[in-house]
Parts: sequence; structure tokens; C-alpha cells
Amino acid sequence: MIDHYLHGDASFADKLLFEVRLAVDPVLKSDYHFQKKTHQFLKMYHREKLREELKALHQELFNDPDKLDFQVRISQLFK
Repeated sequence: MIDHYLHGDASFADKLLFEVRLAVDPVLKSDYHFQKKTHQFLKMYHREKLREELKALHQELFNDPDKLDFQVRISQLFK
């Protein structure tokens, strides 16, 4: 239920019911905050991994002499 709420998959009625339960159930509120923080950390981790992968790809494509033709074509796109 928490995942559906965090991902926006819940219907309007389910969201409303969840928010009411969240307001009256301290255990659910605690679980919700923990799961929300976990989602945020995972999102940050995946962003950093993607950033590293893109950086490695950039290094490979723009520093490899065998890919000179590609480098020239890309730089012409941005002139």
C-alpha cells in the first residue's frame, strides 16, 4: 500500500484512505517515512550510477582515436 502511494499508482479513493490511516496510525506513519527515505536513497544511488555510466561512455566515445569519425559528426551537430 505504501509503495502504491509513493509511486502514484493508487486510485484517488485509495490515496484518500491511506492519508487518513497515515494521520491516525503512528506505526504506519513511521513505516511510511522509512520507506519514503529508502526510495529517496535508492533514487539518488541510481542517479549516481547512471552519471558514472554516462561519464564512462563519454570518455570512451570522445577519447578513443578509433571513434574520430563519430566525434567529428557529433561536434558538427553543435556548431
